[in-house]
Amino acid sequence: MSPRSLTRLVMTKFVLAALAAWVISVIGVIVWGAWDRARPADAIVVLGAAQYAGRPSPVLKARLDHAVQLWKQGLAPRLVLTGGRGTGDTISEADVGRRYVMKAGVADTAILLENQGRTTTASIEAVATIMSDKELKQAILVSDPFHMLRLQIIAKRFGVQSVTSPTRTSPISANRLEALAYVMSESVKVPATIVLAILGR
Repeated sequence: MSPRSLTRLVMTKFVLAALAAWVISVIGVIVWGAWDRARPADAIVVLGAAQYAGRPSPVLKARLDHAVQLWKQGLAPRLVLTGGRGTGDTISEADVGRRYVMKAGVADTAILLENQGRTTTASIEAVATIMSDKELKQAILVSDPFHMLRLQIIAKRFGVQSVTSPTRTSPISANRLEALAYVMSESVKVPATIVLAILGR
């Protein structure tokens, strides 16, 4: 086999392997998003989303509503609300979430805040510290369906034992094209997240 043919063969195999990995990632994102594995735990961790002038966006509201429902079912005694301040914001997503869930009947003493993180990774890393400090072992992760697989991979990376419980009322899920766009985006982010976890970054 000539060097040119060998190079072409190697490149073909590489492309096919990358395509197979991407297809597996897409399937994983969809399956994790369709699977609610909520069970008794120590805390319910809610991933932040946009807030508008102190009010949760529809996406954040859907996540908070789902978390409150799990809390009222007695699946965990604590809520960990995450999310820092966006550019120009005067209040964090976590603080907005706190106000919202308290109006929904959650006791202030049941709430823990992670209000610095601006990315999923930063928030979960901080949540891991909070849970360790409070001796909380098991977490139920709440976010949109498309987010579940990557979220659990990141949680595992930082030593958070977790199960996932996606909200079913997010406006993203109601828009098929938008939901598909998020699935495609996550299908690329998941392999990258796995590689970074392996490399310890």
